[in-house]
Amino acid sequence: MLRKTAAALTLAMVAPLAQAQDDAKDVSMCVFDVIGANGDIYNMMKDYALNMKEHGIDYELKPYTDEGVALGDFQSGQCDVLAATDLRTRRFNRFTGTISAVGALPSYDNLETLLKTLSQPKAAPLMKSGQYEVVGIAPAGAGYLFVNDREIDTAGELAGKRIATLEYQKDAIHMVNYVKATVVPSDITNFAGKFNNGSVDSAYSPAYAYEALELYKGIGEEGGIVDYPLAQLTYQLIARDDVMNDETAQASRDVTWGLYGQAMNLVEKSEQSIPEKQWINIPEKDIQGYQEMFRENRLELRDGKGGAPEVYNAKMLSLMAKIRCASNPGAAECTAGNRE
Repeated sequence: MLRKTAAALTLAMVAPLAQAQDDAKDVSMCVFDVIGANGDIYNMMKDYALNMKEHGIDYELKPYTDEGVALGDFQSGQCDVLAATDLRTRRFNRFTGTISAVGALPSYDNLETLLKTLSQPKAAPLMKSGQYEVVGIAPAGAGYLFVNDREIDTAGELAGKRIATLEYQKDAIHMVNYVKATVVPSDITNFAGKFNNGSVDSAYSPAYAYEALELYKGIGEEGGIVDYPLAQLTYQLIARDDVMNDETAQASRDVTWGLYGQAMNLVEKSEQSIPEKQWINIPEKDIQGYQEMFRENRLELRDGKGGAPEVYNAKMLSLMAKIRCASNPGAAECTAGNRE
């Protein structure tokens, strides 16, 4: 009798879940991973998709090694959801696209605080913009400057150097011009090749590119990686507003936030796999100067001044400034009353 009762209770609990999965809505997702279907990001999206079945979404994942092609297919309606870096998804939501603002989040602790905040239901209205909604954000790793000469360890020494710059990343172009370096227009498919064959002196990328895109070839015997996070890059999930209702969209953000630890493990694994000798340490006094330089650039890119385009969202810049000052209240920007 007890076995029958237990079986009945199990059936009662499982049946609604099975019914929900049977009734799940079919949704396609264009997933950018530089490695493709064998990449860590794609595999993480498989975990996300599995979890979303419990919330009535049955994903069909489509891998892309070219982020521009993934973006184009999403815009042409071949996918319902796009998983790509915020450098590409910024056009769909300027607020979340500002997370990668130059120098805005100096640490992974800052990033964790921000993403936890954005995953809360009260932030949901900010996730919508026009016909699109951000239904998940995950860390992709800090962006670092890879150089072919270890002497390039200050902003002044970048003057005249050739830097592979993503041609659609307006803030990076402005920053390269600001330090009087030379912009070499590039995209995700060719920037590594340009650095590796010596066509440029420097490139900007998360640590995973050291192995995945073989940037160690461009570093060679004389170069290295400047050990200062220029920006925090994220993967963002962008859905058309008719794909998910509000409840499901929030569930998607919850599921993605639940994968934060998994995503950070990938980031840390990539950074720790780089030989210690490849990192270029810079003095604390120089870091303070860079922070002020980055702050000035963020303000220009917020207001469209100093020849800069209007790129950054003021509300996001203000939120990130509060997070920075909460973790480092003695910073000059937090004591001088000139917070963003």
